[in-house]
Formats: sequence, C-alpha cells, structure tokens
Amino acid sequence: MELNEILAISGQPGLYRYVAQSTRGVIVESLVDGRRMNAAANAKVSALTEISMFTEGDDIALADVFTRIYAHTGGKEAISHKEAPEKLKAAFAEVLPEYDRERVHVSDIKKCFAWFNVLVGAGFTEFKLPEENE
Repeated sequence: MELNEILAISGQPGLYRYVAQSTRGVIVESLVDGRRMNAAANAKVSALTEISMFTEGDDIALADVFTRIYAHTGGKEAISHKEAPEKLKAAFAEVLPEYDRERVHVSDIKKCFAWFNVLVGAGFTEFKLPEENE
C-alpha cells in the first residue's frame, strides 16, 4: 500500500484507501475498520501526498512531517490527538520546530497526529512521496 493511495475525505473521520472508481464517485476502504463505502463525486477527497503543512519557510509535505514523527517516536504511535492543545503544540514543535504558529491551527495538529497514528496502526513504516519511489 502506497501513501498516494491513502485519502482524506472532508466530513468523514479517519483515512481511507482507494479501492476503485465507481459511476458516482470512488469506492474507498476505511483504514480503521476495513469497511468499504462510496465517496460521492461531490465530496472533497484529498490524497495525503497532496497535503502540506505551513512552515516559516517553504511548505513541507505531510509525508515529510510523518517521516519526522516516525523518527521522533521510534516507529511507535505518537501523542494522542485527544490531548490538551498545549501538549499537542509542544509535541508538534519538537517534531517540526519551524511550523508556522499563526497559520497551523490546533485542529491541523490534531489531524496530523490522528492520521499518523492510523497509518502506523495500519502498518506503515515509510512515508515517501511518489517522486521519491521512482
């Protein structure tokens, strides 16, 4: 399973693996419970490889953020996304000290840690962008 097959769907919790194209959207499978569903064609679906985080310099790809978290945690799950906002900000600053504190909100940090934990739980150990695989 590649990172470019993993999707985030607006309004839906968790992450999904792309399965197939359907006449009314795409068929996806939840990484949490394995259930399949149809993501409607009008739903905002984003591949994780298309998402990036704001930093004080250039934006950094979410895959690179995940790689840093993985190295920081030693391959284990990161801090829970349900922790207090101050703890989440401190943990994120340890991993990505140059993140833009004005444009990256606590909700973004929560999603980042929640998604990372889902991916690690699903067996991901490498978070490479498609260009890096070639």
